[in-house]
Amino acid sequence: MPWVVRVLVAWGINILALLVADWLFASFTIGRWGPIIFAGAVLGLANVFLKPLVTFIAIPLILLTFGIAYFFVNVVMLLFTEWVAPNFSIDGFWTYVGATIVIWLVNWAVWSLVDVIVGDEARRRR
Repeated sequence: MPWVVRVLVAWGINILALLVADWLFASFTIGRWGPIIFAGAVLGLANVFLKPLVTFIAIPLILLTFGIAYFFVNVVMLLFTEWVAPNFSIDGFWTYVGATIVIWLVNWAVWSLVDVIVGDEARRRR
C-alpha cells in the first residue's frame, strides 16, 4: 500500500475511533465534522512525532512498571489531542482511560481488517 494511502487510511481510522469513543462516553464530546477531522489528524501526527519522544523520556518508568506506563503514554497522546483540537473535551481520568482503550481497539480491529483485505489483494495479483 503506498504511503499516502496508508496515511489517509490511518487518518480515517483515527476519525472512526474518535467517533466511537464519543458515542460510548458521555463525558467525551467532540464537535462535528471539522473538529473531528482535525482531531483525527492531530492524533495521528502526535502518535508519529510526539509519542516516540514521550516514550523515550518515559523508558525508565515503562521498565519499572513492566510496560504498564506505556499505556499512559497513549493517554498523554489523547490529552495532547484534546488540548490542541477545538471543540473537543474529555472530562475525567477514567474517561481518558476508557477512550484510550476504545481508540486502541478500533485501530487494532480496522487495521487487522485492512491487512486481510490488502493481503488478499496481493495474493490475487500473484
